Amino acid sequence: MSEPTKPAETTAASPAGTAGTATAAAPSATPPAVPPPAKPPVKKPGADRRFFLFTWMGIAWTTFCASMAAMALGTVRFMFPNVLAEPPSSFKAGVPGGYEPGQVVERYKQEQGVWLVREGNTIFALSTICTHLGCTPNWLENEQKFKCPCHGSGFYKNGINFEGPAPRPLERFKISIADDGQLLVDKSKKFQHELGEWGSPDASVQV
Repeated sequence: MSEPTKPAETTAASPAGTAGTATAAAPSATPPAVPPPAKPPVKKPGADRRFFLFTWMGIAWTTFCASMAAMALGTVRFMFPNVLAEPPSSFKAGVPGGYEPGQVVERYKQEQGVWLVREGNTIFALSTICTHLGCTPNWLENEQKFKCPCHGSGFYKNGINFEGPAPRPLERFKISIADDGQLLVDKSKKFQHELGEWGSPDASVQV
């Protein structure tokens, strides 16, 4: 009696088995290459020294140019000096008859720096500059004296100092009568009492 025939064995691999085999056979992924760290720049020999020299040369050149420009400006200012408007050294002050005895005229104090004083028949021109430190005294009519507001120097009407630190009397200017009959004061010529100059004919006029 013959043996029963066995079914043929299936030799084909299942789909799942095929996929697993393929996955297992695939090569693994290569990791990305890490770039090496950047190397610091290599300084050339002598670079710092050249930088130092160039820096100081630039500073020195700038300073030199500035000094030369200042010198040039000073030369230009010297060639074209400032012209100051100053009052003339001589001025006319009216006719002698317009001055009363005992009067101190302050009309020319601000502009000319002069007081005109009449004592009796004598008219003279006093400087308004204190002989202590150059301040300008004030005429005090009630006290009949010139009083310096800076340090307290006092002067009589005729200009003689009598109080405070002023070392000498006020100075007088040359005064005369012009051709037209007016008083002419010349500030370029001064007379000092301590030098005996008040007795000069040019230090006062008689009316």
